[in-house]
Amino acid sequence: MSSGQSAGPRKRRRGGWLLVAAVLAGGGYYGWQRTHEAGAKPAAAARAPAPVPVSLAQVEQGPFALVLGSLGTVQAYNTVQVRTRVDGEILKVAFREGQVVRKGDLLVQVDPRPYQAALDQARAKKTQDEANLKNARADLERYTKLGDYASRQQTETQGATVSQLTAQIASDQAAIDNATTQLSYATILAPIDGVTGFRLIDVGNIVNAAQQTAIVTITQVEPIFVVYTAPEDQLREIAKALAAGPVPVEAWSTDGMTRLSEGRLDLVNNQVDTATGTIRLKASFANKDHALWPGLSVSTRMRTGTIPEAVIVPDDVVQHGPNGLYAFVVDGEKKAHAQPVAVGRSTDGRTVVLKGLSPGETVVWQGQSRVQEGSRVAEVRPGGGAELAQAQGPGEPGARDGMR
Repeated sequence: MSSGQSAGPRKRRRGGWLLVAAVLAGGGYYGWQRTHEAGAKPAAAARAPAPVPVSLAQVEQGPFALVLGSLGTVQAYNTVQVRTRVDGEILKVAFREGQVVRKGDLLVQVDPRPYQAALDQARAKKTQDEANLKNARADLERYTKLGDYASRQQTETQGATVSQLTAQIASDQAAIDNATTQLSYATILAPIDGVTGFRLIDVGNIVNAAQQTAIVTITQVEPIFVVYTAPEDQLREIAKALAAGPVPVEAWSTDGMTRLSEGRLDLVNNQVDTATGTIRLKASFANKDHALWPGLSVSTRMRTGTIPEAVIVPDDVVQHGPNGLYAFVVDGEKKAHAQPVAVGRSTDGRTVVLKGLSPGETVVWQGQSRVQEGSRVAEVRPGGGAELAQAQGPGEPGARDGMR
């Protein structure tokens, strides 16, 4: 009796402990499961890829200028080496080196006295011969009036004398003209408008007409030429544009950063250089501000026409891949997709798209190095990445990387 009574309470105590253990085990499992699920969500969020920072652009449609670029050299419109045409001492130099001179301005004065003396002598000789002619004509008139009282020989001789003196006076006039010309050569005037260079002969030196050294060189820079070349396969396009009207040409610095002057195409050379496969062209510029200078190297941009409704994107939109050219098009979910394209001419950072893109589409302009097919992108505008930072959050990787 006593043993049976004691066994009952022991069984009830064991059952109670088992129930408590089961409840504790169930509560622990429930707590572990909740903790595991709560930790899995941030881990999954951390593994989600961050949007790639890029610059975006819109595909545009509008007029596109057809421009041919080249390199050229500035040439003076006219170049004159000023030399003396008479011998003598330089008494005066009336110009400054680098001065802008006009046609007819005094440059140099050579000693004129020998040539003035020669002119005075020629004039005196003519005066003397005119007096002799006057006397000879008077004698001829007297012989003619005498009739039979003067011999025929005397009359004819006197007539010959008059003719001889008349010819002599004509010779004297030619000598006067020559002496006047020689005297004018002693005063050296600017033959053209232009800019003087270095003075090569100073005051006091003796110059002569046979010497090879010029006194100064004058170059005309208003207007001025630029000579450049174009590939022979562009000749048809250039000739067609020139036949349609004036072809505008711009001269730029060789780094392409500064526009120097605007002009027009004047000449297409009459033959192609077979050694280089190019054609030489000449454009003229008013050059009122003297931005172009003889010998200066420039780059040229010649506009040969306009495409009225071209599909246009920035140059950097077009990428080179193993299968050809492509561009990343961004859809409504901000995901980038590679789109094969065909392109035409490029000018001033813009490219004509012949196939593959439509006006109004959004494309990746810069930052393609990190973009892959289907990548989510976020736009970074010039001057900051506030939109990207907001999209990524402060703890996401790449939020402070910026655009590559």
